[in-house]
Amino acid sequence: MDRLSGLDASFLYLETPEQLMHVCGLLVLDTTTMPGGYSYAAMRDTLESRVRKVPQFTRKIRRVPLDLGHPIWVNDDHFDINHHFHRMALPKPATYAELVEVCGHLAGLPMDRNRPLWEMWLIEGYIDSNGVEKVVIFSKMHHATVDGASGSNLISYLCSLEPDAPPLAPDADARNESGPGGLELFGRGLLDTLARPLSIPKMVMPSVGLITATIGRAREGTAMAPPFTAPRTSFNGTINGHRTIAVADMDLEDIKTVRRATGATVNDIVLSVAGGALRAYLDERGELPEAPLLASVPVSVRGESEREGGANKVSALFARLGTDIDDPMERLQSMTEANKNAKEHHKAIPADTLQDWAEFAAPRTFGLAVRAYAGLRLAEKHPVVHNLVISNVPGPPIPLYFMGARIDGLYPLGPVFHGAGLNITVLSNNGVVHVGIIASELSVRNPQTMVEHFPRELARLKEVAEAGAAAVE
Repeated sequence: MDRLSGLDASFLYLETPEQLMHVCGLLVLDTTTMPGGYSYAAMRDTLESRVRKVPQFTRKIRRVPLDLGHPIWVNDDHFDINHHFHRMALPKPATYAELVEVCGHLAGLPMDRNRPLWEMWLIEGYIDSNGVEKVVIFSKMHHATVDGASGSNLISYLCSLEPDAPPLAPDADARNESGPGGLELFGRGLLDTLARPLSIPKMVMPSVGLITATIGRAREGTAMAPPFTAPRTSFNGTINGHRTIAVADMDLEDIKTVRRATGATVNDIVLSVAGGALRAYLDERGELPEAPLLASVPVSVRGESEREGGANKVSALFARLGTDIDDPMERLQSMTEANKNAKEHHKAIPADTLQDWAEFAAPRTFGLAVRAYAGLRLAEKHPVVHNLVISNVPGPPIPLYFMGARIDGLYPLGPVFHGAGLNITVLSNNGVVHVGIIASELSVRNPQTMVEHFPRELARLKEVAEAGAAAVE
């Protein structure tokens, strides 16, 4: 029996019509590389043959009676690719503005929990900035199924290294059992519920020690930035179910140039560029706070986790983004030092802490709490936990082909939450760094004015870094 971990299940419990918990992706495809030419039917049939080899695409959730335990994964005996792969065309001529408007609408639609929790929309008629017609895939996968790293892996399973090469997917059919009967599920759920309190003592003592160590770090000035210390901005309130999207590209070689000149890590540079972009965006709107913005940065613990099951193996650290610093080099230096402390602090936290405590997530309690939180607009009444979520996901260093079509753009888009209606995800792909921004419409109505600052801020940082390196020589 494949049971959802508490962390996986919590993304189901936290979901409401406004707070949707799926992860999206926007893939821009060059179909001229497809053997035999582009055909929707051929792409659909090839996709079907590939997803049937990956269990995550053909299984669905099944609740435990009375919600006594977390749901389980069972095979969808009535799996139909037509329920998951859809076709649409943009009105011609359709450029970037029309594309992101449609994708924002699709991102705001909930998924059917009676089927495997993924969808892909094939969008035809998009004309890129060079006047070339491209095909776009807009994908949605529920966070209960994937985290950032596993989501990237799942997409790669459907791809190949050459247009006519076999896929990277496991060469075996996905054959999950339909699952135990209702009575067995009830019994196992009851036993899990009765046994759960017994694990509390094993978790409390390490957690108390962690709190003590954190207090010590705070006194020494080596702790990561604490939550609930973020300044309030226009994207820190109650969200609605409508989404806005914007994407941009940066040159990975430019980031490497800054890295060589400064010694900073790629992640430090990305966060510093994000800080500069957010500073410029808020300053243009007359909303720049004096205190720096605070970001929640998901961190994969897949290599350190001792848990075997579960799709989500993540933790998080908090990072100040230096939005109070105008000079790009000064901001990078400040963030490099702060991130060093944050990373060391994060390493001191057991990898499975979040997953262990998430096992106590209760579906009804979580659901009622989220609805009450939104209904009472509590996100606007207590101190801001964090301003936004920023993820940096490593991608393929070489070209990938989706059903034979070369991937020219791969833009990840994460979920947004009440209190933090903005998510920025960065992914490298074949020498290009793709930036994806998604927000609640109430939080950021026009994210294009934000994302445009990313390449500009990188250019500023590169110029200063190269000048500094030349002066040293």
